[in-house]
Amino acid sequence: MNTPITQSATTQTRKADHIRICLEEDVQFQQTTNGLESYRFIHCCLPELDRDEIDISTTFLKKRLLAPLLISSMTGGTQEAGIINRRLAEAAQHYKIAMGVGSQRVAVEKPSVADTFAVRKYAPDVLLFANLGAVQLNYDYGLDECLRVVDILEADALILHLNPLQECIQPRGDTNFRGLLEKIAILCKSLPVPVIAKEVGNGISAAMAEKLVAAGVRAIDVAGAGGTSWAKVESERAESPLQRRLGRTFADWGLPTADCITSIRAVAPEIPLIASGGLRHGLDAAKALALGADIAGLAMPFLQAAASSEAAVYDLGKVLISEITTVLFCTGNATLAQLKCSGSLERLTLP
Repeated sequence: MNTPITQSATTQTRKADHIRICLEEDVQFQQTTNGLESYRFIHCCLPELDRDEIDISTTFLKKRLLAPLLISSMTGGTQEAGIINRRLAEAAQHYKIAMGVGSQRVAVEKPSVADTFAVRKYAPDVLLFANLGAVQLNYDYGLDECLRVVDILEADALILHLNPLQECIQPRGDTNFRGLLEKIAILCKSLPVPVIAKEVGNGISAAMAEKLVAAGVRAIDVAGAGGTSWAKVESERAESPLQRRLGRTFADWGLPTADCITSIRAVAPEIPLIASGGLRHGLDAAKALALGADIAGLAMPFLQAAASSEAAVYDLGKVLISEITTVLFCTGNATLAQLKCSGSLERLTLP
């Protein structure tokens, strides 16, 4: 059995591996897409709007955002990750958008790295999400550990990420998911901040969304297929031919992001919904919002920018906001609420 020191060292190494692999290797889905390419906006040649007056602000979990964007959960636990998180947090504060951090398990195991997640000092006003793997509730984690990661971040909510496929492929993965829904329900009643359920790139189905909402989850991040394949990421870290084979076999496993949004909205029309999974620009984000999401999360574009420079992160935020605003202008909608009910997004007919 691993000692806590061994576990923390392993977790920290894994964090560093994940950043390197995502930035240097081809770990994107190849066959499965996010599904958003199946939709297009109906162009309005006469918007009857002043573009400068378009309002893309929104409210999520009772907090106002100036744009419907989330810097999705990515990293923490290493020196490089700390730099990345600081750059992301400063940009989130500048643009008044939401931000999540990567799994904070490493900070529980090794408190000395907690500061790599502690970004509230850089983002005093924005919506911040703490993060733990839901499966850790079956591995001696409980309310105390969840409170600890929320406190480290001074978070507005806690993301519980669901990653069964990744755990199957990851060396020494935690694969006992039995009874987790009941433990999630207990946590939702006990934790003083909302709980968000999030996949990590394989999607959440409508049936699972209904169960999670019934358990007390206050928001859902669909994190669908079509972006980074964590099966491929873990296959790059494989310590055996079996793990490598599993990663390649399941590289394109999952539910497309667009399908997750529409199916969950059909059964849970009121649940606060985050669209992530393969979103690469503001047009993707706008399509996801028009399909029914409340905010749109991007990870890889922000990771690439933050690994480059502070300026690159600010530039990306500016571009994304401009792209979403342009969609509203060119569809004749002055607000996000108007966009959602305008019928401006149509599904393409296959030949």
